[in-house]
Amino acid sequence: MDITVRDITTDPALEVCAVAGTGGLDRPIRWAHVTELPDPAPWMRGGELVLSAGMSVDAEGRAAYVRRIHDAGCVGLAFAIDVWMEEIPEEVLAEGDRLGLPILRVEGGTPFIAIVEAVADHHAKERAREQSRVLGAQDSMARAALRSGPSGVMGELASATAGDCLLLDPNGLARLAVPEGEPEWHALVRASVQGQRSRGMTVLADGEASVLLQSLGTTGRTLGWLAVRHTEPASPHARMLANHAASLLAVDLMYSRNARRALFRERAPHLRAALEGGDGRVLPPLPEPPWEVVHYPCPAPEAALIRASDALPDLLGPTEASERVGLCTLGDALVAVLPATGIPRTGQRLLEALEDLSEGPSAAGACGARSPAELPAAVDRARQAATDGYRHADDSDAWSLLRENLSAEGARAFGRAVLGPLREHDVRNSTDLAHTLRHFLDNSAHVEATARELGVHRNTLRGRLRIAERVLGGDLRQARTRLELWTALYLEPMRCYDGSWHR
Repeated sequence: MDITVRDITTDPALEVCAVAGTGGLDRPIRWAHVTELPDPAPWMRGGELVLSAGMSVDAEGRAAYVRRIHDAGCVGLAFAIDVWMEEIPEEVLAEGDRLGLPILRVEGGTPFIAIVEAVADHHAKERAREQSRVLGAQDSMARAALRSGPSGVMGELASATAGDCLLLDPNGLARLAVPEGEPEWHALVRASVQGQRSRGMTVLADGEASVLLQSLGTTGRTLGWLAVRHTEPASPHARMLANHAASLLAVDLMYSRNARRALFRERAPHLRAALEGGDGRVLPPLPEPPWEVVHYPCPAPEAALIRASDALPDLLGPTEASERVGLCTLGDALVAVLPATGIPRTGQRLLEALEDLSEGPSAAGACGARSPAELPAAVDRARQAATDGYRHADDSDAWSLLRENLSAEGARAFGRAVLGPLREHDVRNSTDLAHTLRHFLDNSAHVEATARELGVHRNTLRGRLRIAERVLGGDLRQARTRLELWTALYLEPMRCYDGSWHR
C-alpha cells in the first residue's frame, strides 16, 4: 500500500496541514526531498513531495516555481512556516489550487527530517510486509507441491501474484492453465518458446499487460516453461515468486522423469522376453490393444529409451496411457509398444521427438498387433519396414511387401528366367513384345481394351500374343503363366510409349 500526501497531513506525529490543491491529496509519495534550488525540476524523477523553507522562491516567480514542480511530476509542495516564510504567498496557493497540486504548511517544531523519515519508514515497512507475503507464498507453494503437485503450485502462484498462469511442456504444448481455458495470450507464449534455446526469465509485452516467461530446468533439455501474466508491469516480488514456482515445478518434473525412467528400465526385460517369444505371463502392463509396435534402429538404444520415456507424457499427455507404454532395447534398436492412434501415429511423433538425440534413430518401422501372441511377428514386420523415415507395415499392400523384401539379385534372376527369351527376341527383331504383354496383363487379358490402349488393331495384337507364346513356350490362358509374367514385368520399371514409366 502506498503512502499518500493525505497520510502526511493526518499523521498525529506531524504538524502538517493542506492549505491548497486538496484535490491531489491521494497522490502516492515515492520520496520526500528537501531542496532550496530556484529550479529543482531537473533533479526530480517524479513522485516526490518537495520540502522547502522558501529561501529561493522570489516574489516575481512564485507561480512559475509551482508550475515547474508540478510539471516535473512531483506530488506536493510543503513550506516550513518559520524564519524565511511567515505565510505561504497567495500566488502559490492559487497556482496549487489551479493545478491540483497539494500545498502543505509545516508548522510548529516539525522538522523536515521527520517527514522524510515518515515516508522512508512507510516504504521500509511496506517492503517488509511484501517480503513477508512473498515468504508466505513461497511456503504455501512448497506445501502445495507436496500435497497436490504442479496444479497446487500453479494455483498458489496465481493467487499470490493476482495473475494468470500457464505451464508448457518442452514442445510448447499446454500442460496446465490457471484459470482453465485458452485465452489469446497463450498463443503469444507458445510462439515465443518455439525454437527457444536460452534459459532464464524473459518479459513479453501483451498490450498493457506483461508476461513473465521462465524456463524450467538448469541443465540438459528444457523441461518446459512457466508463464505468468499481469495486467500491470511485473514487480520484483512477482519475479521472485515465478522463479520459486519454476524451481518447484522443475524439481517435480525431474522427480517424475527419473521415476518414469526407472519404471521403464524395470519393465524392459519382461517386455523383451515377450517380444522374443518368451513366456507371455511376464508381459508388463501395456495400453489396451490394439497396439502399434515400433522398431527404431539406432547406435545408442539405451539413450533412445531414456529420451523416449521423457517424451511420452508430452505425446500422450500426463495420463495412465503414458505410464503403460512398453519400451525396451532389442539388439541395436529401441522397440516401443504404443497405443494405436490415428494419423499421425504415435510412433511417428515419437521418432520426431528423438531427432535431436546425437545417436538417435533416423528411421522407424511399425506394425499393428492385437494380442500378446502377435507381438513377436509384429516386431519382425516392423524391423523390415524400418528403412527410411517412418513406415507402417499395415500401410503397404502385399505386392509392395514382396517387392521390397526380395533382393535385387533375386529379382534379376527371376526376370531372366521368365523374360530372358522374350527380351532376346525383342532385341534381335526390334520388337516390343515385353511391353505389349505388360499392357495386356494390366487390362486383365482383355484383347479389345489392350488394343485400344496400344492404338493397334485387335488382330495385330493377337498376332503379337501368339509370337510371345511361341517364344516363351507357354500358354497365356494359364493362370501360372500370367502370374510369372506379371511378377517379372513388375519387378523392374519399364518405360511406356508416352515416356512415362510402368512401376
